[in-house]
Amino acid sequence: MRWLVGWSSTASGTGPRAAPPYGDGPDHLGTSAGLDGPTVHPVGAQLLWGDPAPLWAVGDWRPDEVRVVQADAFTRLAVLGRCGASDEELRVGLIAARGGALRHLTAWPGGYTAVAQVGRRITVAGDLAGARPVFHTAWAGGTAYATAALPLADLIEAQLDVGHLAALLACPDSPEALSDGTPYLGVRRVPPGHALVLRDGARDITGYEPTASLAVAGPQLAPDKAVEGIRDALVEAVRTRLAAPRHAPEPAGFDGLDPGPVPGMGPAQRRAARGGAAPAPGIGADLSGGSASATLALLAAGLPGLPGTPLGHGSGAGERLLAVTFNDLAADGGRVREAELERARALAANPRLHHVVVAAGEEALPYADLASGPLTDEPGPSLVTAERHRRRLAAGSADHLVGHGARQVLDAHPARLADLLMDRRRRHLLRPVSALARAEGPSAQSLFVPFTVYRAARRLARTSYREGLEKVAGQLLAPGFPVVAEEEAPGPPGPTAPAAGLGAGPPPGAVVPGGAVDASLAALTWCRPGPAARWLTGEALAEVSVRLHAAAVRPSGLLQRPGERRAAAALARHAADHRVFEQAAEVRSQRLHAPFLDNQVVRACRALPEALRVQPGARASVLRAVLAGAGVRELPPGWGATSHAAHAAAVRAGIRASVKPLLELFDAPLLADAGLVDARVVRAALNAAADGRALPLDGLAELVSTEVWLRRLLARRGTCWTGAAAPRQRAVAGGVGPGPGL
Repeated sequence: MRWLVGWSSTASGTGPRAAPPYGDGPDHLGTSAGLDGPTVHPVGAQLLWGDPAPLWAVGDWRPDEVRVVQADAFTRLAVLGRCGASDEELRVGLIAARGGALRHLTAWPGGYTAVAQVGRRITVAGDLAGARPVFHTAWAGGTAYATAALPLADLIEAQLDVGHLAALLACPDSPEALSDGTPYLGVRRVPPGHALVLRDGARDITGYEPTASLAVAGPQLAPDKAVEGIRDALVEAVRTRLAAPRHAPEPAGFDGLDPGPVPGMGPAQRRAARGGAAPAPGIGADLSGGSASATLALLAAGLPGLPGTPLGHGSGAGERLLAVTFNDLAADGGRVREAELERARALAANPRLHHVVVAAGEEALPYADLASGPLTDEPGPSLVTAERHRRRLAAGSADHLVGHGARQVLDAHPARLADLLMDRRRRHLLRPVSALARAEGPSAQSLFVPFTVYRAARRLARTSYREGLEKVAGQLLAPGFPVVAEEEAPGPPGPTAPAAGLGAGPPPGAVVPGGAVDASLAALTWCRPGPAARWLTGEALAEVSVRLHAAAVRPSGLLQRPGERRAAAALARHAADHRVFEQAAEVRSQRLHAPFLDNQVVRACRALPEALRVQPGARASVLRAVLAGAGVRELPPGWGATSHAAHAAAVRAGIRASVKPLLELFDAPLLADAGLVDARVVRAALNAAADGRALPLDGLAELVSTEVWLRRLLARRGTCWTGAAAPRQRAVAGGVGPGPGL
């Protein structure tokens, strides 16, 4: 776990003082909160710069992942992560940020966090997706900030925010219900696409992306130009990872210095949680047979123009890209993944790829081994599949590419159909609604599908933001709730029609009894309850309803169209879960890279015209064009098909195999102590899912992962801080209890 932390205090208003240079060692770690404030510093940190506004990097950062450039004594920039800019480009961006052009700090290729200090002003830029978030809290007469919420919670001795957990379960992809909160009271999150600006302790949240007008549709790029932009952004993102120095992982059984602290775990626990086997040196990538991972693997294996590589190979001299494919032998006998494995084998015939197939049985099913694992910063559905992914990643490389986020940045959310109607582009609805009708199958009802979808899109286009939120808020309090609506599908098709619809199927594990049509109709709203809402108590739903009513009167959502806002919310939710995934499935000495979540790739994908995005199979066609532009034109048959059936089969098999420990987990759940669920109801749902009944499986995953996270949080020991005036309690030291409004 790696994070950065710093603060700005009102005491620094007397003027900045000279700071020690970067890398001055532990003697400078006892930095004060202000000129006369208490001395406290994070455990295991390296100081990047000191008073009056200190900044630390905490954890197992590699030397090339921490860069500091300085224009003068009080103007400097720290970039942490993988950034493709040169030192001179960083200085140019720092000068631009000094004049207020914050967007320049986010315009370089790669995935990173930038912190700029200009005199007494500190600027921390978050990313567009939310995979590298920024948190802040009031402390010591000023503001402390970090890229992790738990250290700030420790700093202020925060209690658990049960209302936020209720909103996270009831409306997980709704920024209106979640607002800027975190699971810790007093710790706030900077929204994606915004920057935290501090001056003498006073904070301001400002957006750095231009906003489009709702009155007139903005100019759109031609489809070929938009695809070229995506290709260039992806190639540059992959090239940034390939151009970085290679790192040799520590050998198995290494007993030297621990690379960095994980809050609540000792060195031996951290070594055990991260796995004994070290990943292979060099560059690797997932090769699942899907379009996203295959695109990254083929780009990384064959990028031209890198120094020191023979014949323009993307890997190092004499080095082949390590491509890892996971073969699930326990889910339906492996038959559901047969076609996917065949596509992976065909792609791996490329001589520039070294193919490794990781086979696993019941021990790698979802919900396996929930009793162990590291404490993550926040809860997320990835906790139930962490052991499964850790086995695959342990066979990968020290720098491993994953295709996470491709569906969220490239596919069309069904609500974008309403955006097309608002722009009076009705003819572009013909192909997606026709694909939905074909997905319904030959029946009398399929004839009415286009009209039904069109009416739903028109209704959303004519519904105001406030009306949409108030409708959902009232729905949560209705006597008939829960509604028999399943987890939102960011777009059809369902598992029965992989090539139809808007280009995206239901999320992995989702069960949509009505198929792609019902899923798309349910998604044509401003806001909707999540899959776990059906199992929450009335008090928890009432708290979420109050949050939605309060959000309805705020003007925050009035500047976006419904499809644009829903797509951004789906991306933010996925990015947050990807961050949990990185922490939960962490392998020692390994770095995961998700180029689709980089700022420049997200920007390029947002420029894709909606008329192209809503066409059936849009994601596969765009990525095929990206590969063709990079010189890869031969792809196996079926490339671009979805794999939702395989995910759903694995989740069901995991529930059946782990139903006994899951029922024991909910014998006396902490979620019930907090008033969020009724344990009997959840146990009945787990039994029903194990018996094969149609239930939203991702809703159960959210409940289980939140319960597991709470238990790990309350079982932790120690704190993230040390020093003479370090906090005496850790976060949520008081345990779980009723929160505000519950």
